[in-house]
Amino acid sequence: MKKISILLFLAVQVSFANNIFWGKTGHRTVGEVAQKELSRKAKKAIKKILEGQDLAFVSNYADEIKSDRDFRAYFPWHYVNFPADKKYTEITPPKEGDLMIGIEKCVSVLKDEKSSKKDKSFHLKMLVHLVGDMHQPLHAGHAEDKGGNDIQVRWFNGGSNLHRVWDSDMIESYGMSYTELANALPKLDKKEKAKIKEGTIYDWIEESQDLAEEVYKSAEIGEKLGYRYSYLHMGTLRKQLLKGGLRLAKVLNQIYK
Repeated sequence: MKKISILLFLAVQVSFANNIFWGKTGHRTVGEVAQKELSRKAKKAIKKILEGQDLAFVSNYADEIKSDRDFRAYFPWHYVNFPADKKYTEITPPKEGDLMIGIEKCVSVLKDEKSSKKDKSFHLKMLVHLVGDMHQPLHAGHAEDKGGNDIQVRWFNGGSNLHRVWDSDMIESYGMSYTELANALPKLDKKEKAKIKEGTIYDWIEESQDLAEEVYKSAEIGEKLGYRYSYLHMGTLRKQLLKGGLRLAKVLNQIYK
């Protein structure tokens, strides 16, 4: 009986871990890319706030606190929904907040010299994650299907959904650590990097929304996805990770001028 109890406990722990840590590699990759693009001044300020931790290390903090209901007010910060025929700046944001409100708040706190170190640390960790979320297209998807979470598909022989495929399934099947993945992303010159960094967070979210519409067309409900789907779309996903990292660095470098 004791042995069975131990096995059940371990099964629950494994299930809990798998659900808590989906998307870890992608967010760490964004953090790793951004860390290498920081200005000297930004690196120094961030090192002080995070007490030596780097951006990749803290990149999943915003997901990890989801297990604590004391932070439930921040749950809506992970996504944004707005009509495809409108710009984000043309709508009235939801009262509970959204991804864009979250990013704006984080930037505001970090720029405020009166903010405590504790508040700066919290909002910096959140910002690292949220800019990553912004570049996963389905975080700017349709409200009615929860950004693809309700679109059930098969990933090889297991059950999944369209959101999870883009959040983690393709990345984990790629079989690289976050450092390997970051190093394997397209190599760009200064001009190409500057082109990606153009625009504002509002331009970037509209870009992600447009891409989300393409992702919705890429699979049917119940469809079995696998090698071919990854072959067709992994290049796009890798570009989004790169964009997320470069743009996160831009935001941070602007904060710490």
